[in-house]
Amino acid sequence: MKNAMRGMILLTVLALFAECAAPASPPPSTPTLPTPTVPGDEALYAQLRERMVIETIRARGITDERVLKAMRTVPRHLFVPETERGHAYGDYPLPIGFGQTISQPYIVALMTELLELEPGDKVLEVGTGSGYQAAILASIPEIEVYSVEIIPELAQIARERLQQLGYSVHCKEGDGYYGWEEHAPFDAIIVTAAPDHVPPPLVAQLAEGGRMVIPVGPPGGYQTLWKFVKEAGGELRAYNMGGVAFVPLTGPGAEEHRHEGGYEWPTPW
Repeated sequence: MKNAMRGMILLTVLALFAECAAPASPPPSTPTLPTPTVPGDEALYAQLRERMVIETIRARGITDERVLKAMRTVPRHLFVPETERGHAYGDYPLPIGFGQTISQPYIVALMTELLELEPGDKVLEVGTGSGYQAAILASIPEIEVYSVEIIPELAQIARERLQQLGYSVHCKEGDGYYGWEEHAPFDAIIVTAAPDHVPPPLVAQLAEGGRMVIPVGPPGGYQTLWKFVKEAGGELRAYNMGGVAFVPLTGPGAEEHRHEGGYEWPTPW
């Protein structure tokens, strides 16, 4: 009976993948998977991760084997609320509470690959959220990860979750607009919420030759995903990576320095 039930669950979830080519929210009537309590459940989630990587990440052009391995191994279902675990491996964002979301898997993989990480790199993540992106980064060998989250409850939950699951991440509650100056410079910076301009403190904390991946645009709408490379002299070389939709970057820094218009070239100076 238990095997038959698991088989029915697997078919239901695999069918869900076929329906979710676009990053839309899942229908509320879709059944959810149970909380893992036996090894067989974890085996099921492993199958779903493999399918996710093959069909929604590798098939869309992600080739960095370190990123693909991390996406295969990090248990995304443990970074979402239990009520959302049945949707954890669909290619769409999910709510994690406090008005925040966990990004769709493809975007997580894309932004990670765009960082072009090398052994020994030090990475700053702005917006810890559930901790999933930090776990992906920490799964790449010889990468030191720092992560800042402004919402106290999310910061505490993510810190405890990452520690419990064995991911080495330096976590801090604070305003990510200002980065983490005492640990700068960073070889890479990834921002997982959208300001309406590139925060100057993050530019200042990016090492020469460093890469920053950040969505920039008006709150409540679509933004542009940018990759910046810091050249000698502090100039930024910009690469437009296409349209995205992120929750806005919140906090005093973003509010006090809000930029009016000018989203095509996302700098406030």
